[in-house]
Amino acid sequence: MVGQSPRDPSESRTTVLLEPFVHQVGGHMSMMKYDEHTVCKPLVSQELSFYESLPLAMRQFTPQYKGIVSVHLKKDSLGNPTLIASPSLQAESCGRLDNAISDSSVTIWHKCKWAASTGTSSEHTLVKWSHTQLTKTFKDSCPGKMLLRTDLQYHTDSLLEDANGNQPERNSHNPWGLHCHRQHLNRMSSKHNENKLHQFLLLENVVSKYNYPCILDLKMGTRQHGDDASEEKKARHIKKCEQSTSASLGVRICGMQVYQADTGHFLCKDKYYGRKLCPEGFRQTLRQFLCNGNHLRTDLLEPIILRLKALLSVIRKQSSYRFYSSSLLIIYDGQEHKENTVPLDNHLHFQKTNCTPSHGAHHSRADVRMIDFAHTTFQGSKCNHTTYDGPDHGYIFGLENLIKILQSISEGK
Repeated sequence: MVGQSPRDPSESRTTVLLEPFVHQVGGHMSMMKYDEHTVCKPLVSQELSFYESLPLAMRQFTPQYKGIVSVHLKKDSLGNPTLIASPSLQAESCGRLDNAISDSSVTIWHKCKWAASTGTSSEHTLVKWSHTQLTKTFKDSCPGKMLLRTDLQYHTDSLLEDANGNQPERNSHNPWGLHCHRQHLNRMSSKHNENKLHQFLLLENVVSKYNYPCILDLKMGTRQHGDDASEEKKARHIKKCEQSTSASLGVRICGMQVYQADTGHFLCKDKYYGRKLCPEGFRQTLRQFLCNGNHLRTDLLEPIILRLKALLSVIRKQSSYRFYSSSLLIIYDGQEHKENTVPLDNHLHFQKTNCTPSHGAHHSRADVRMIDFAHTTFQGSKCNHTTYDGPDHGYIFGLENLIKILQSISEGK
């Protein structure tokens, strides 16, 4: 298979039923779960070019690239679409696929209740959720994934807005990934027949080691449109940047989930919420991302800031790179060790004494990763439209402001 890495995580399997990746908090392209440590997404040649020529210094800040897999849309006996990955399948052998997959291997469906704001609800089949090994799949999953998978009630208007432009609070789970998945399946079903093979990128699941993954998806830079954008798309992206913190801070919130220890639920925000924030609202949401409902996770501030500073140093040295429309993930585990807690009633003391967070031992509990490179350009890129000189100053501007805001939270300001 073209571009197949020797590290293919499942060479021994013939077919893999792709599940929705429940921890997708932003973006518009559906991320799928391939296995516990691997996700996949539709292949975009520009993104593949980036991963294939990734500078060594940037590798610690991106998901590991694991190769390419063929994906096939299949409908079961009820006409419901599913996505099947075929690691060993060559394009010319797609005719064999229908015989290789039986409905018995993909029999479990879940119906999700969509509760309207009136309190009434109706059921819609949303996604093929798992296969016949459902019990084993749940048993092997982390508690946070269990929570997200089994609590699928949410409001239809949470992805829209009410008459006043407000977005209702969602605190049971993050529906954004399921929303993207449903749209993606609908697009594929309407555009392509079942025999067509699609190429997907295999990437490291950067949250697999966390029990309750708290994720902040930040759209970085002052410009979001790629060099290949139409005039209409360019104007649309410029307007979004001007009307959000992208212009003033070089960064805006694209999605978030943060585990609330007091309720046992994830607090979630999506890109529409992030677009409306002013700089102070951005700062408050950043603080909210570090608060678990009981206290501020001050133990995470230093490791996150140090990691962002290390990334900043690397980006400053990358001449010609422009990371248009790329995102930065800040990740930590909502499950914490008790010695790192600062009760909410101690916040004033924390602010007055300018206490610094704990040192050294807890750095592995937080991570920072760059994702989404479909519009990234650099000298030598196969899809390059413009060659730029020097580093990406818009991205650097966003990183510098992000670091400043986190430092101010750390100092209790």
